[in-house]
Amino acid sequence: MVWCISIPASTANLGPGFDSIGIALDKYLELEVELGSDWEIINLSGNLPNVPNTQDHLIVQAAEKTAELHGFSLPPCTVKVKSEIPLARGMGSSASAIVAGVELANQVLELQLTSQDKLQVATLMEGHPDNAAASIFGGFTISSNAENGEINVFHADHIEASFVLFIPNFELKTAKARKALPDTYTRQEAAQASATANLLTAAFLSQAFEQAGTYMEQDLFHEPYRLDLIPQSKDIKIAAKNAGAFGTCISGAGPTLLSLVEKGTEEEFISKLKGQFPEFELVAVPMNITGTIVSVKDAERTR
Repeated sequence: MVWCISIPASTANLGPGFDSIGIALDKYLELEVELGSDWEIINLSGNLPNVPNTQDHLIVQAAEKTAELHGFSLPPCTVKVKSEIPLARGMGSSASAIVAGVELANQVLELQLTSQDKLQVATLMEGHPDNAAASIFGGFTISSNAENGEINVFHADHIEASFVLFIPNFELKTAKARKALPDTYTRQEAAQASATANLLTAAFLSQAFEQAGTYMEQDLFHEPYRLDLIPQSKDIKIAAKNAGAFGTCISGAGPTLLSLVEKGTEEEFISKLKGQFPEFELVAVPMNITGTIVSVKDAERTR
């Protein structure tokens, strides 16, 4: 038996929705999994880490952690991996790998985990649920860790938003982006920032994208501190607005930037900016609404 697992990429924050808003994107991490005599990870594409010791691989660690938490020992597997999600670019590559490992264990051990169960394990490993929630549920998600350990999730898949990503040819590690943030905010800053996040959410759920784009660019939680870590980011935001974007923000912790654009204008938007930012690849990416998908096929037919 071969388990085929597809996990979408994700963007988080959307400006002021810091560590809570996530959106699944139409780029994927794909696995083919079958039982083996030893753990083996076979990379079939770029955008994947070279990890000589399989026990250090994030997918394997997430799978074994899931098994351990549910009282099982996971048998070794052969895992063929393909990815469209660039590493360290703010598109949820680590979250998608963790979700993949959780789903691997769920299928191989027949754990019958709910989406909420999977998110609980993924958040335990990731530290915050925003990217993982989007990759598991698909669509637009808002999530938070409650004090009692529960993870609260809101999920909507009716939003017909269109995005263009500015994917740079350089990385920005999340740890570095985190260090740029202040340890505290004043009450006035926190109140204003959370109000903006509320307005963004209301506009997005109403599909009032012009308003949503305005609020995307009014974040006070993280963008003022991170934009300087991303060369040309301020110029990109200005150029994107001039080319018709409703708004542009950092995708996750960066360095990818994301523009919200009118549906059907993606290629025209990209054409207007062609050649202006040679270190960035401009890619139109729809929202994914399926979340993680699993199918099964006969192992004999795959050989």
